[in-house]
Amino acid sequence: MFKSLALALFGATLGLAAPAQAQDTIRFAVTDIDGAESLQREFGPFKAAFEKITDLKVQFFAVSGRTAAVEAMAAGQLDFVLTGPAEYVVFKARTHAVPVVGWQRPDYFSQVAVLASGPIKSIADLKGKTISFGEIGSTSQHLGPAQALADFGLKYNVDYKPVFVKRNVAVEALKRGDIAAIGLNLTHLQRIRESDSKTGFTVVVRGRDLPNDVMIASPKVKPEIVAKIRKAFLDHGADLMKAVTTGTDDNRKFLGGVFLPEVKDADYDYVRSIYQTIGITEFNKFIE
Repeated sequence: MFKSLALALFGATLGLAAPAQAQDTIRFAVTDIDGAESLQREFGPFKAAFEKITDLKVQFFAVSGRTAAVEAMAAGQLDFVLTGPAEYVVFKARTHAVPVVGWQRPDYFSQVAVLASGPIKSIADLKGKTISFGEIGSTSQHLGPAQALADFGLKYNVDYKPVFVKRNVAVEALKRGDIAAIGLNLTHLQRIRESDSKTGFTVVVRGRDLPNDVMIASPKVKPEIVAKIRKAFLDHGADLMKAVTTGTDDNRKFLGGVFLPEVKDADYDYVRSIYQTIGITEFNKFIE
């Protein structure tokens, strides 16, 4: 009898311990990194530093984009995701994701650029023209520039025609006069200038600083795990940021930034207001 009771108690103890053990490995994705190889290249150093600091194992979960990531989290296949502000709003609506820590991007604002030698000299000159944006639904390449124009009186899809063209194609279209301007962020404009030193570009409107990228957690992740990770970023932010920005190209956007563990959902209300500026009032799916 005593032996049976002891076995039963031992089995119950194992059952109670199982969920905590399962959390020793966290599944992590980045919405703007496509493929396992790229994810390992860009975030391998961060993974190593994070595992050493937290004693948690990171399992990279490669996704083909933001839609795949939100569906994976909704299906319980993902624990943590690093994503952008516009994407966060959809994750929150679809999965009730919890913001864990903000990843600051210094000088993260949108702007609208034109040819320095071209006919566009002011925002008013853009009325009735065609303006190219980057990826549809992107915070800094679509929503931000549209809001910046709206702030100066140009209504989206009313006072100008929005089109969506890849940046390198848009630059050539701008030179030919097929479009009047390009909506993009500072990093993108810097890269354009680096690759095309013969052409001058002028910014006719800049928007306010945008909300930060954010690491989010599935609501199924235990609160104590979320708290542990948040504390790691608070106590070891400099080391983790160094790991994020060492030897990568895509992650140079975080150079000079800090981690913000006090991030909250209300910080992204500005993004929700921009969605409304372009006519989106429901946030449960990405703009296609």
